Amino acid sequence: MNLIIDVGNTCVKLAVFSNDVLISKSSVKVSCLLKELVSLRDKYPAIRQSILSSVGKISSQDLAYLKNTYNLVELSAHSVLPFLNKYQTPKTLGVDRIALVCAAVKHSSNQNILVIDAGTCITYDFVNKNNEYLGGAISPGLATRYKSLNNLTANLPLLDLQFPKNITGASTKQAIHSGVVYGVLNEIDGIIATYRSNYSDLTVILTGGDSNFLSKQLKSTIFANSNFLLEGLNYILQFNKNQ
Repeated sequence: MNLIIDVGNTCVKLAVFSNDVLISKSSVKVSCLLKELVSLRDKYPAIRQSILSSVGKISSQDLAYLKNTYNLVELSAHSVLPFLNKYQTPKTLGVDRIALVCAAVKHSSNQNILVIDAGTCITYDFVNKNNEYLGGAISPGLATRYKSLNNLTANLPLLDLQFPKNITGASTKQAIHSGVVYGVLNEIDGIIATYRSNYSDLTVILTGGDSNFLSKQLKSTIFANSNFLLEGLNYILQFNKNQ
């Protein structure tokens, strides 16, 4: 069994895999990580391997526990990966994006794949049919756009995500919902269309916290998979075990 740990901007996601099968998934605050690790160790004593992907920070105590308990792989730009990284600044490539590309390679090897991760940021990552990662794009996510309108202006309120009733907002709140949601939807559809103009056989995969909300509204044909990053991390762990 494998333990997958993804430390994000707001929480820590944990998953237990048996080979390729997802057995368990949980999400906790960083401050509760050690307690969750101990609980998972008691519940799944067969876990031997673990991988840590972190765009946030965990305590030295948590890290020491992982190193002392499991055969731990810490994902970084120096990790052995199942694709050729052609990013011009590989050391600045986020480990979350690395994991998504690995999942793409496993899911659709030797195909042109665009992975869209809709979370705090919306990231676009492209890997071609030669399993070469070429890069992508980064833009603000839905929640980030709502927050920026509130933080950077004097009179606009902070709103929770809501699908607009009409593209023409008849009030300030309606206008914000329209601008944020339709702005993101048209951005994603536009980027997919641009890629498809260059790669007619493109496979598009949507993941991330906002993927369920967005997948129902997008015009483009996509595969939605909320566990894609976790699957990518599990694949990296298996890939490194066989090296």
